[in-house]
Amino acid sequence: MNSLWRRRSIWGGGTGSDCARIGKRRVNHAAAALLLLATAGPLTAKRAAIAMFRDWGAFSDEAPGRCFAMAAPPPGTVADPAPAYVAVTSWPNRRVRAQVSALLSHGHRRGAPVTLTIGDSGFAIVADARTAWARDRRQDAEIVAAMRSGSSMSVSTVSPRGHAYADVYRLRGAASAIDAAMLACPPGR
Repeated sequence: MNSLWRRRSIWGGGTGSDCARIGKRRVNHAAAALLLLATAGPLTAKRAAIAMFRDWGAFSDEAPGRCFAMAAPPPGTVADPAPAYVAVTSWPNRRVRAQVSALLSHGHRRGAPVTLTIGDSGFAIVADARTAWARDRRQDAEIVAAMRSGSSMSVSTVSPRGHAYADVYRLRGAASAIDAAMLACPPGR
């Protein structure tokens, strides 16, 4: 794997309390939790919610200069209390667009395969501890293309205790959230 393609996780870093106006749309519990997660944390950087699109949200961080579309599994589908999320991130200053990553609800057993599945398409992705990501930019593009036409997605592997599990995500609103995030962070920003 190219060392320049080393993944940057969106899960850490500073956040702010700015929220975009959602309007009169009904926001489901998963979307509300997603909005709270994405806007909660230390006040060292400015994070803004761009918009919510059904099960997905689009967000931007002033520092470190990134925009991302993000979703959480539907409520009640993750047995472990640890959060799970999937994101498609743009880092304009690093010339990275539409980078796919996931925070797994459980860790994964070292050496166990991690598979992201959308419809009939399965992608062998890379993982370290609880974070997983596409192998390269080509796989990122293939996953995002499949996300645009799929209805659900799962990330499956084996936990450190040897139990197989899958984090499942709805893809309703994914294409719109990805587009909004990419438009908020154009190349060369």
